[in-house]
Amino acid sequence: MERSAGILLPVFSLPGPYGIGSLGREARAFAEFLHNAGQRWWQVLPVGPTGAGNSPYTSESTFAGNPLLIDLEDLRDQGLLTEAELSAARVPEGAPIDYAALYESREALLRRAFSRLGGAEAQSVRDFAAANPWLGEYALYRALKARFGQTAWFDWPDKDLLNHDPAALAAARQELAEDIAFHQAVQFWFFSQWKALKDHANGLGVRIIGDLPIYVSLDSADVWSERREFLLDKAGRPSRVAGVPPDYFSEEGQLWGNPLYDWAAQKRDGFGWWIRRVEGASRLFDAIRIDHFRAFDTYWKIPASSPTAREGEWIEAPGYAVLDVLLKDNPDVKIVAEDLGDMRPQVYELRDAYHLPGMKIIQFTFDPMEHNNLFEDRENMIVYTGTHDNEPIKGWFQGQPRKVRLATEGELYAWGYEEDSVAKNFICYTLDNKADIAILPVQDVLELDNAGRMNTPGTLGTPNWEWRLASLDKLKDKKAFIRKALAKSGRVEGGKMPVRKRRRPDCKEDK
Repeated sequence: MERSAGILLPVFSLPGPYGIGSLGREARAFAEFLHNAGQRWWQVLPVGPTGAGNSPYTSESTFAGNPLLIDLEDLRDQGLLTEAELSAARVPEGAPIDYAALYESREALLRRAFSRLGGAEAQSVRDFAAANPWLGEYALYRALKARFGQTAWFDWPDKDLLNHDPAALAAARQELAEDIAFHQAVQFWFFSQWKALKDHANGLGVRIIGDLPIYVSLDSADVWSERREFLLDKAGRPSRVAGVPPDYFSEEGQLWGNPLYDWAAQKRDGFGWWIRRVEGASRLFDAIRIDHFRAFDTYWKIPASSPTAREGEWIEAPGYAVLDVLLKDNPDVKIVAEDLGDMRPQVYELRDAYHLPGMKIIQFTFDPMEHNNLFEDRENMIVYTGTHDNEPIKGWFQGQPRKVRLATEGELYAWGYEEDSVAKNFICYTLDNKADIAILPVQDVLELDNAGRMNTPGTLGTPNWEWRLASLDKLKDKKAFIRKALAKSGRVEGGKMPVRKRRRPDCKEDK
């Protein structure tokens, strides 16, 4: 990959008047800002329909798009919504995302739009559904969840439907045909709008990095309809679940609760489910970051009854067999390995066997409490100031003891970074790294403190996943600094990595 840079900003964090970011004009404006600021990558978080805790990493489908991200103004322009209906949906700009309110109001609004679909548009939806086999299962799953009061599929009272019995499914498809058609229309709108946004960004020279969580949610259309791919009992419940042991982010570890894969069954199927999953993601994104890449090598197996992730064991996974198939069937797909945390050498060997870029977090290299991710820099890597799970640089710095703050400032000064804030110095230091790609969370570009934090791993609920930009104006004010920093770091077309020599810190630590 060529030497370049970009910004991490989830779609849901974009500004806009309807309570959550969308695929509409603000998204196009952000892509234009990236282009004008010399950036060539936009990294987003998962864009699927959110499940427990409103997390994009607990989606109801690995294939579907999030209905909340649909651009309502586009539906208005198609004559499917009225201006009065849009006015009623407006909320104050920049307010945190109120998911409960959106879940209550947005589906009703989209159903009004659906009721106004004409014959030609309805046929387009049917054609889209026919071209995407996953959509029939997902739409039926959503319709059945509504029928059973949003109860998780493994608690449905109808055991035939719970067990995906063909005769029961056929009857349900007839009974719930209208609801199924509605959910298919919603996905048609999402993917049509996403394609328009991606085409717009790509036309500006901006490519999109998307996130693919390693696991899927237990309560999802994927597990319900393809239970054979997962380690579940006859009732559809897992006896062992996914997570990670205690680490930098959590003393108790992270108990995700996702079902684990039945790798033996998937191998017999030629890993077809993974092939379909990556094919779907590659249509959305120009590069795919596989979150928790380590689970292709070894995964943490936790008893489902355990209250924390402390109990568990590492189990071998067939990473080479999976990646052989994925990259053979998708030769043009670009995969990024999220290889953060406590890794054994075999994880890096797996990554490097397929020449996959890994990741490095600069905040970790300055944090005396963090001993992971300190490996040698290399070109085939994406370097970050931090990610959506980190404190913004300003907030992290403010929370450090005086000794750490002085040492951090002294080290940055020793390498010649003398901007007017620690966040800017971190950005310049990160951009100068030899990694091919540098990604900056938008919070660091805006020099925000912990009020701008996106997520605290190991915790649920407010304020995780609720942060939004109030507008793009303050970001545009950073354009000159970004362009200058990109030029100095050689992250412009034809640019080369600068040569910096460490100087004596002099008395910086005493100031």
